[in-house]
Amino acid sequence: MTGAITSWAPSWVISLVVLIVPPVVVLAVFFGLIRVLIRLAARFSPFLPQLLSRARGPAAAILAIIAVGAAVPAARLSYEAAVMLARGLLIAMILAIGWAAAIALNLGAELYVRRFRIDSEDNLLARKHVTQVRILRRAAQTLLVILTVSVALMTIPAVREYGLSLLASAGAAGLVIGLAARPVFTNLLAGIQIAVTQPIRVEDAVLVEGEYGWVETITSTYVVVRLWDLRRMVLPLTYFIEKPFQNWTYEGANLIGSVLLNVDYSVPVERVRQKLEEIVRSTPLWDGTVVNLQVTDTPGTMVQLRALVSARNAGQVWDLRCLVREQLIAFLQQEYPLALPRGRNESVTPSIPLVEPVKPSETNGSAPVQPGSDGGRLLSPNSRADTMPGGSRVE
Repeated sequence: MTGAITSWAPSWVISLVVLIVPPVVVLAVFFGLIRVLIRLAARFSPFLPQLLSRARGPAAAILAIIAVGAAVPAARLSYEAAVMLARGLLIAMILAIGWAAAIALNLGAELYVRRFRIDSEDNLLARKHVTQVRILRRAAQTLLVILTVSVALMTIPAVREYGLSLLASAGAAGLVIGLAARPVFTNLLAGIQIAVTQPIRVEDAVLVEGEYGWVETITSTYVVVRLWDLRRMVLPLTYFIEKPFQNWTYEGANLIGSVLLNVDYSVPVERVRQKLEEIVRSTPLWDGTVVNLQVTDTPGTMVQLRALVSARNAGQVWDLRCLVREQLIAFLQQEYPLALPRGRNESVTPSIPLVEPVKPSETNGSAPVQPGSDGGRLLSPNSRADTMPGGSRVE
């Protein structure tokens, strides 16, 4: 039967069938088995089905490569074709192993991160570990990709010889390649530095480029900051190493906010201070740490009051500041309206006349001098005129 088939079928068709059938059979058995294992694993742990599902791809690729490699001797290929196929299978095996290593790296990182929760109020330690794991995982993935591709390319004799000659010469070509790869290695080193020193962490409240937001994602090349109005600001990793910025949650999420009020001098400061304490004690936004009211300045005709309040995080500080500002203004409007800012205009009537009448006898018969509109004489600032009883004047 086999001889009859080989008598009419071309040799390349037979070789193709011999190479295709074994991996197809192996993959069919493997996928059926893995499906059963996933169903059984779901009874014991919710993580095991996820582990099996994610490991299914590289495991299937490795099994298929092994099956094809085992069928090569029976395929009756020429020496050149067998060598090329073996070299291709070797490259595929290296890539499949790198794929499996990347998945194992991701699974290990996820298992470690599962121990921490960043949605709690006191999440400083959790954010530290999550940031370190994410950055180091991406750095390790980058190195793994570079290593896998390098090893795969080094299996090709022409590429291997060129690489060895390039390393031996260390000339202009090596310098060009080094300059081309500089951004990759710069970001890689910046990521490692951020993971170790941690100037920023995931969900840190930061102020960058005059914008307030939260660190949403830290990748191997850039950082995504979620701004307060849901815009995203994308910054390179090197920005947080080379430029100054504000981190509002570096040591903890608790923050102190200030509220400034410009009021009149007649404001009852002690009563406003009591009202401030009533406001913060009646809201869950206050963390019970700081509440204070002080007169910090007297600009012009006003008094500047500064209220300090504390909250558990930046969002609650903002809400608490707005609440305190609104309720203090409403309190002054209702109970002390005259303490609100106002302008003053005072009209003063002078007790000393500015113009002194001139008697005709003082002009010696000539026309009187009229420095004023009423023909009187202007008094100098230092002169004084008091009218005595009886009409006499003393100068």
